[in-house]
Order: sequence, then structure tokens, then C-alpha cells
Amino acid sequence: MRDVLGHFCSGVTVITAIGPRGPVGFTCQSFASLSLEPPLVSFAPARTSSSWPVARAARTFCVNVLADDQEGVSNAFARSGADKFAGIDWRPSRRGAPVLAGAVAWVECELWAEHDAGDHTLVAALVLGLGSDTDRAPLLFHRGAYGL
Repeated sequence: MRDVLGHFCSGVTVITAIGPRGPVGFTCQSFASLSLEPPLVSFAPARTSSSWPVARAARTFCVNVLADDQEGVSNAFARSGADKFAGIDWRPSRRGAPVLAGAVAWVECELWAEHDAGDHTLVAALVLGLGSDTDRAPLLFHRGAYGL
């Protein structure tokens, strides 16, 4: 399944939030626009994620669409147990969630709904704010590697 579905090219995002102990985040490829009315996006964190429960509890979080030169950022946020924000520049969104420097786009969200999805959780999130940098290109993931 992974080999065949790996032929679908995806962007790479980092979901960020502020928890009781500071900023948290995780890399997530399963991001998509879901609805225009109301404005919703979706993503699917792994059930094993230790960062998603913190972001869920915060209720507001940010989806950061990574730029083509941010492989290192993607890899840093894919690690477990490390200080993922070490050396990462960010600013708070209007509601405080980290917006990563250099991202192609960012979407500030509030949890709308969650659904069981096997070894993942399917999250629907209400869009509260968003922005983009039209001068940057996105980081792509295809057939198990960055780029095409």
C-alpha cells in the first residue's frame, strides 16, 4: 500500500501549538483543504503522536506548509523526544500558535472534529486565519523522498 500510494505527491506541513510546557509540533503529510463554507482543513496525526494530544488540548494550532529548503525543519519535527524547536525561528499567530519562519503558508486553526481512522486520527479544523509567501516554493514528498 505504501509503495503504490507513495506515487501521490504531497506537501509537507508541521502542526504547531503552545502547550503548558511551551511550543510543540509534529511533521504531517496528510494535510488537505476540506471545505470552503465553513472554512475547514484536515490532517491525520498518528495515534502514537505525543504532540497531537498537547495541540488538541490547546484547541488552537497552526498548520505550517514547509518551503522547498526546509527539509531540516521537517526532519526535526518528525523526531520524537527531542527539543523540536531548538534553532527554529518562529513567531506567534494572533492566538499564539507558532508560525514557522520561512514557511510557504500558514493556517491558524481551531479543532472542529476528530474521527477514528485506524492507526491515525482524522482531524477537521476550522480556519481562523491564514497567510502565504508567494515567492517561495513548497517542500514536496514523493515515493518516500523529498522532491520529485
